[in-house]
Order: sequence, then C-alpha cells, then structure tokens
Amino acid sequence: MIRVVAEAGSTNDLMADWARAGAGEGDWLVARRQTGGRGRDGRVWAGLDGNLFASGLVRLGRGDPPAQTLALVAGVAVAETVATWLPAGRSAMLKWPNDLLVDGAKLAGILIERAGDAAIVGIGINLAAAPEGAISLAALGGKVPDAASAAETLAGRFGAALGRWRAGGVARIASEWAACAHPVGAPLVVRRGTESVQGAFAGLTEGGALRLLCDGGEIVIHAGDVALR
Repeated sequence: MIRVVAEAGSTNDLMADWARAGAGEGDWLVARRQTGGRGRDGRVWAGLDGNLFASGLVRLGRGDPPAQTLALVAGVAVAETVATWLPAGRSAMLKWPNDLLVDGAKLAGILIERAGDAAIVGIGINLAAAPEGAISLAALGGKVPDAASAAETLAGRFGAALGRWRAGGVARIASEWAACAHPVGAPLVVRRGTESVQGAFAGLTEGGALRLLCDGGEIVIHAGDVALR
C-alpha cells in the first residue's frame, strides 16, 4: 500500500513510527513536501518541490540475508526505475554505497535505517529539481512523473528485487547491482573521517562491503564517503 501525505519532516521517521504501530511489509509512504529530510551521517537532503520523497518498510525475517545488503536491493530498484524515465542515450550509474549518478552528479540517494525488526528504506529522487552539484530528471530531458506514480513504479521494482534477494541471496542481488555500477577497476577515493584512501574498485564482499585495491593490497570498506576519481 502506498500512502501519500502532504508534508512530513522525514519520511523515514514517520514510517518508523508506522512500523512500530504495526505497518506491514510493502507499505510505502510518500510526502509531497519534506521539511527535514536527511542522507547518510545526518546530511541534509534538500526538499525541493516536485521531487520524490519516499520510504518503504521491510520486515526482516530470521532467514533473510544481512540487513545491510538491502542497500543493494534499493540500488537495483532505483536504477531500474530511473532507467524507464531517462531520455534515449542517457544512462545512470550506481555508486557505492547509496547514490545513483548521471555524469557524476547525484540523481537519487538511499538511506536505510532500523526500527526494531523492520528496515526503513528511504529513497529520494530528483525528479523536477536538484540542489547545486546534483542533477534532476527534468534537467536531463527525461520523462518527469508525479511523486505518486513514481512511487508506484519504484515500489513494484523494489518488491521484485526484494524477492530475488530472499530467493537468491546476496550474491544474486550483488551481481545485479554490479551491472548498474561503476566497473571493476574504476579509481575511487574513500573518505572515512579525516582519512582518505585511494584505490581501484575491486568488487563487493559477500556482505556487500566495498573491496578497494590499494598500493599496499586490498582493503575492505564497510562505511565511508566514496568519490569517483
């Protein structure tokens, strides 16, 4: 079920409240206006009019793959969704761990948070407008759906990817994610606090972490800000 509200501070926060009140898996919340959106590490997610601000609910079961790999599920769903709207000749690329880029500029972002046995999957897509340094579907000349119809497409893609995640495990969804992402060998810079590490993308671990090939050998990155060099 997709519920649309006129305004929310954060769709993730409101969906977390609904999860604690008994909302079920597959429920989605869409806010036509978001006043307190955030990205990873507490960054602000700009609430520009006409964009998609949505959060979905996953009830985690004992036999499910690791919850952190839901970021791969969401990434695949967002990439598949946006591909249906991009103009001919344009393509989008996933950047680990949670961004969708076009020509190096952010088009969409993902934020996954826990609420008890639930995972709240927050997704923002710049449909009509974008803050400085980012890009919107409208600026690309793509088809710009309204938020409700965009959420319907996204929810369907996410539900299908979630089913594949449960049936095929992390390896299957990681393979799908890789097909939409920066290629193996792509030069990356990873910032962790005050530290920066440069290397080449070497794929993902079984748990969905980033493998980075550096001069001293391969290291595994579980969290950090990644930029393409």
